[in-house]
Amino acid sequence: MFKDPNKKYEVVRNAISYELANFMFNYFLMLRDATALLMQQGIIVDSKDSFFRGSSFGTWNDPQMPNTFSKYGDPVFETLLVKLLPVTSKITQQNLIPCCSYARIYKKGDELARHKDRPSCEVSCTVHLGGDPWAFFIDPSGESGVKKRIDIARVILKKKPPKGVSIMLKPGDMVIYYGQLVEHWREPFKGNIHGQAFMHYNDPDGLHGQQNLFDGRPVLGVPRLQYHQR
Repeated sequence: MFKDPNKKYEVVRNAISYELANFMFNYFLMLRDATALLMQQGIIVDSKDSFFRGSSFGTWNDPQMPNTFSKYGDPVFETLLVKLLPVTSKITQQNLIPCCSYARIYKKGDELARHKDRPSCEVSCTVHLGGDPWAFFIDPSGESGVKKRIDIARVILKKKPPKGVSIMLKPGDMVIYYGQLVEHWREPFKGNIHGQAFMHYNDPDGLHGQQNLFDGRPVLGVPRLQYHQR
């Protein structure tokens, strides 16, 4: 738990350097453009399976954020996952094991529905890589503002949902939060581009324990394939 037991998130400024964040942002943009070209030429195919199994290149088929480029388990971001493990463990005062990384390049109009995370995301970090500023919202009360969930990307909110806390990050900053316990979301993006990487960790002695080490994969940096079991 955080030093303050009532606090379910922590903002970490300059968690990584601007130079490293900028390198990762430009790497991810290059990966997106290369993946798009390979798909246009029919060399690789983007299908719904690309998301659920974790494409080796990336996908625009994430049901939580359709038509937005994302990548599960990229070796660069898995390296960041390991790099940030000691920092995250120290701040949360927990012994943690790495689960998986995920990254997106958001576009204008994107909106992240209010939600809580799956069991393999007990402790999560969101790291801003670059692009236009965009607020990240989190409700540390643990209450739900969702009246009805239509699907993973669409919800109907209660009449007066908790407003939550608005957090603005600069490249290299991150937020650590308990994704299973608190709702988090993003309102419609008014900028043009925003790069974000997510790091997910588990308590090895928790309910899901070692089964979520590497998200069920034998090593980091590989797709889910047959290793992943939801």
